[in-house]
Amino acid sequence: MAGLWPRPRNCAAPLSPNMVPQEKLLERLVRHEVEFVLVGGYAAMVYGVSIMTRDIDVCATFTRENLERIHAAVADANPVHRQTIQPLPFQMPEDFARGLRNLYLKTSVGQLDLLGEIKGVGTYADIHPHSVPIIMPYGEYRLLKMQDLIDAKMAMARPKDLLVIQQLESIRAGARPETTVHPT
Repeated sequence: MAGLWPRPRNCAAPLSPNMVPQEKLLERLVRHEVEFVLVGGYAAMVYGVSIMTRDIDVCATFTRENLERIHAAVADANPVHRQTIQPLPFQMPEDFARGLRNLYLKTSVGQLDLLGEIKGVGTYADIHPHSVPIIMPYGEYRLLKMQDLIDAKMAMARPKDLLVIQQLESIRAGARPETTVHPT
């Protein structure tokens, strides 16, 4: 796979060909030309962090056109809204984009969190210039730069975010991140 993946310095090896659900979701987004930047836990995993995540967090623009591409990317994967009392199907009524800030979906492929803004970093328009291209066999997507990912995790400051920050900083310094957590 060398040569297929011009990744940022210190990035982990590509996860294909044995795709995990997150990678399958990314492939769907790429193939449908969704405008997004990979952020969150899976972005940290791409950099080599050993903490696992079950979903994909992306920052996306919520234009009608991009929402249609998102819908097309997951339409055959039984998408439902994840943060509703009853699992409502993901549909695209005419005024759907109006006032939309985030979209949390559960699909048969995996969970997808589409965020209009990343705390501590900004909107899609703000973070796109702070991302780097990642080229995979199925196409290209954008990955939030490591420092901006650290800034976003710092702004959230949840215990799991603080662990990710420690590992990202170790990776950035060229050290191998710890895989076990020691109480301080």
